Amino acid sequence: MKKILVPIDFSEHSTYATEVAADMAKTYDAEIIFLHMLGLSEAIFTRDESQSFLEAQFYMKLAKKRFKEFLDKPFLKNIKTSQTVQNYKVFEEVNAVAKENNADLIVMGSHGSDGLSEIFVGSNTEKVVRTSEVPVLVIKRPSPDFKAERVVLGLDFQIETMPAYHKAERFFASMKAEVHLVHVNLPGIKFMSTKEIQSKIDMFLGVAHHNGLPRNMQIAQISSYSVEEGMYNHAKNIDADLISVITHGRKGLAHFFKGSIGEALANHTELPVMTFKHNAAP
Repeated sequence: MKKILVPIDFSEHSTYATEVAADMAKTYDAEIIFLHMLGLSEAIFTRDESQSFLEAQFYMKLAKKRFKEFLDKPFLKNIKTSQTVQNYKVFEEVNAVAKENNADLIVMGSHGSDGLSEIFVGSNTEKVVRTSEVPVLVIKRPSPDFKAERVVLGLDFQIETMPAYHKAERFFASMKAEVHLVHVNLPGIKFMSTKEIQSKIDMFLGVAHHNGLPRNMQIAQISSYSVEEGMYNHAKNIDADLISVITHGRKGLAHFFKGSIGEALANHTELPVMTFKHNAAP
């Protein structure tokens, strides 16, 4: 891991994400790239003689000043950092910044959301999780001395998710993490017998690992009323440091009706959540 992108709004939750990114940067001797999004109207930047243009210049200078104050933290000492202020308004554009800078990971804080505000507005974190081709680590609370020694990775063991699975496997191997692959069995039409699930797992492992399993991995089959609930409860039972999931990044109506496990976990789980997007380049 060489570069970590941290989108910030100078809030308390941005500080949580920054501290975790700093811990990881020290471990991997990585650079942290901080991104702040202004979200100003494009018209402000095109009318050079207008009061609006002066206003835009003011906000740019203010952002740079706030950067200086925000980055004056003891835990960032001796870490290579860089900053960028972009006039982005859409959080899907964080993915473009990550790719342009060859970032290996995005770390961001999240306030989460509940109820109607989530249905109608969503959250900035959810938008990044849904669109990012780079793994996203979501931090919800202070996590000093962040570690990921024990990870729960939710899997449906579908062959088409293999590239994203291998990306997660390599990532956690580099962290020397103990990984628990968890399949959540749901009631109703999605219910499968233990034998059926095991057959599915065996087929997946036959392709992924030639019927073997890396020493740092183990598999659990659990039953629950939702995948999110099952993963969270299992994470609590084994005292996991991190929950991870492969997200399909649905958009439009499909996203509205089917949702995303990654987004739900990122919004509602207090544990750190890391997502790997299905269809992202391995």
